[in-house]
Amino acid sequence: MYLADQWVDYEVIDAGGGEKLERWGTVVLRRPDPQIIWPIERETDEWLTAHAHYHRSSSGGGHWEYRRKLPEHWNIRYGELTFLIRPTNFKHTGLFPEQAVNWSWIMDKIRGAGRPIRLLNLFAYTGGATVAAASAGAEVVHVDAAKGMVQWAKENAALSGLSDRPIRYITDDVFKFVQREHRRGRKYDAIVMDPPSYGRGPNGEMWKLETSLYPFLESCLPILSDEPLFVLINAYTTGLSPAVLNNLLKMTIGRKFGGTIHCGEIGLPITRSGLVLPCGILGRWEAS
Repeated sequence: MYLADQWVDYEVIDAGGGEKLERWGTVVLRRPDPQIIWPIERETDEWLTAHAHYHRSSSGGGHWEYRRKLPEHWNIRYGELTFLIRPTNFKHTGLFPEQAVNWSWIMDKIRGAGRPIRLLNLFAYTGGATVAAASAGAEVVHVDAAKGMVQWAKENAALSGLSDRPIRYITDDVFKFVQREHRRGRKYDAIVMDPPSYGRGPNGEMWKLETSLYPFLESCLPILSDEPLFVLINAYTTGLSPAVLNNLLKMTIGRKFGGTIHCGEIGLPITRSGLVLPCGILGRWEAS
């Protein structure tokens, strides 16, 4: 288990009954989480007085119930990185705090490389990995199909004092972007990807992780440099084993470049109970 336990500005206070109680800086949110199938041991006042509570709808989606005055957005820090937090209509806040285990690893790998690193961040969302890599000195290309998420990533980079760093922001379908980069002959020393379980491209192309991830990894092979540093995959698909990512990386990146592979679950500590909240899996390939 890779545990994101170095946070100061974020905390899972408690979890139970399909929900988690989280502190984002000074703001407390109550949100659903399908992994939490155990009961709330004691529904304290904190549960009842959270700033906002996201309620799922039986017909899909949901809505926020605001119980206390909440700013439209606010910032939290992780070490030298700063992120803008904003509750969205889909329960998310613009940041997955468990990814801090990867941000620290990315920064360590880039700083320890001893050479310039060019990193490609695919399905890049609001740019947690982009900000981490740029902060460590990498040149970054950030690609996401959602224009709003790309703009949010630019704001995160600015908040972290990285506006002048070599970051290219691309709003595009990642499959098509990778194919074009291959035709252009462009290469990357590191690739980070956070693919969704399901999705559709701009022309209705269907993405399903179980059938799309292997061919997508294969399509990334030609754009890796002759001496790649690392490849990182995150996955949130329910029921997908870390061993599956290990196999996919071994059959693609590992077969071509050798190196070592580490895969496992990601988790967040729950303060009140001492339990761990599982938050998906990761697969890391790195050069020997």
